[in-house]
Amino acid sequence: MFDSLSDRLGGVFDKLRGRGALKEQDVRDAMREVRIALLEADVALPVVRRFVDQVTEKAVGQSVLRSVTPGQQVVKIVNDALVEMLGGDTTPELDLNAAPPVVIMMVGLQGSGKTTSTAKIAKLLKEKHGKKAMMASLDVNRPAAQEQLKVLGEQVDVATLPIIPGQQPTEIATRALQAAKLQAIDVLLLDTAGRLHVDQQLMDEMKAVAAISNPRETLLVVDSLTGQDAVNVAQSFSGEVDLTGVVLTRMDGDARGGAALSMRAVTGKPIKFAGIGEKADAIEVFHPGRVAGRILGMGDIVSMVEKAAETVKVEDAEALAKRMEQGKFDMNDLRMQLRQMQNMGGLGMLAGMMPGMKKAKAAMAASNMDDKVLVRMDAIIGSMTPKERANPALLNAKRKIRVANGSGTQVQDINKLIKMHQEMSKAMKQIKKMGGLKGLAAMFGKGGLDAAMPGLGGPGAGGLPGMGGGGQPDLSKFLKK
Repeated sequence: MFDSLSDRLGGVFDKLRGRGALKEQDVRDAMREVRIALLEADVALPVVRRFVDQVTEKAVGQSVLRSVTPGQQVVKIVNDALVEMLGGDTTPELDLNAAPPVVIMMVGLQGSGKTTSTAKIAKLLKEKHGKKAMMASLDVNRPAAQEQLKVLGEQVDVATLPIIPGQQPTEIATRALQAAKLQAIDVLLLDTAGRLHVDQQLMDEMKAVAAISNPRETLLVVDSLTGQDAVNVAQSFSGEVDLTGVVLTRMDGDARGGAALSMRAVTGKPIKFAGIGEKADAIEVFHPGRVAGRILGMGDIVSMVEKAAETVKVEDAEALAKRMEQGKFDMNDLRMQLRQMQNMGGLGMLAGMMPGMKKAKAAMAASNMDDKVLVRMDAIIGSMTPKERANPALLNAKRKIRVANGSGTQVQDINKLIKMHQEMSKAMKQIKKMGGLKGLAAMFGKGGLDAAMPGLGGPGAGGLPGMGGGGQPDLSKFLKK
């Protein structure tokens, strides 16, 4: 979403970093470009003015202009201001500290992704917080709205209130509360009706439901692709309903990002969740600091580690670590690594979380690389026999032709994969010679793998042959199609 803005800001700050000393006019010129970039990103004008004034006031101070690295100091000031604009240092959380059932009321316009977001949050509460949740649809206007929530409930394995035709929203809310109490439900999510536009009937209905259910959280769901209109909708709702937070949907889209950057400043309400895809688990807690880091090209290593923890099975990681210590690494191990990368969101998602992400994405684009590379590599390994996967040395010319035909690739693609595997196998043997992972840690103390082999444990220079500087295969040399 923030690609265009990130590119513009990156260009501005690259100019500042390239200068040894900064004059006040240099900073003001840079802030003028930042102002234009934010306006082009569809950020609300009052928010832009406040942001630029705040940053300029701090950046033209003598402590910055006379510092050893003034360019970096300005970037830090902009980063801090961005974090504040997005909601501050603290990550907003749902307030569930009340006697069950805790009611969460979902509000918003029709088509904003409210029903889908309801199911996503219910799944999140169940799997990450161990809460017993129930969902109830109060939308009696949109055709099949209640049936949609029922189907989503089955998909995420969360109970939904049985549908009784003809009941009105207030009646459904009353019945949902009674059912939640009887079934010892921890959290009850009420999916209210939406309209194509803000009107008094919509507001009156939400107020009536709120009076009955007494929600602990009232979350406004807005579509980030609607830009400034999303901000206007949020402003309208916040003036009528006691909102506690915002859910931004379609944050994975190609919008200019103005809605996300303006929402907190305009409504005064924190962004609590961000929808990042269509799947039931494609929602994440909104972290202002991490989003600011992505915008400024600093990456989001914390989110990447969390994503890995969610997708990588402990037993698989332990098995691979054991084989690494033994100096073993066959095609089955490589295939497992490739699939883990796919589960984490693919190359694009990983590049977006890494420091210098713009350069990483640019390199991928120049090499015509996308997530299909991982699929093709998986197909090649899948076309091998079990013996060939365990011992790639068996792959002679005749076998390579068979594998290429079976995977829809060419023999040269098979050779590239084998070469990459050989380089990674050499890396495993080097680790074994140094006494395995424990030996490395003991040899280099607190530096661990980073000290032993720069680049293997994090974003740095070099790295082991074929490891691409970050412990993953160097895919830039593979299948440039």
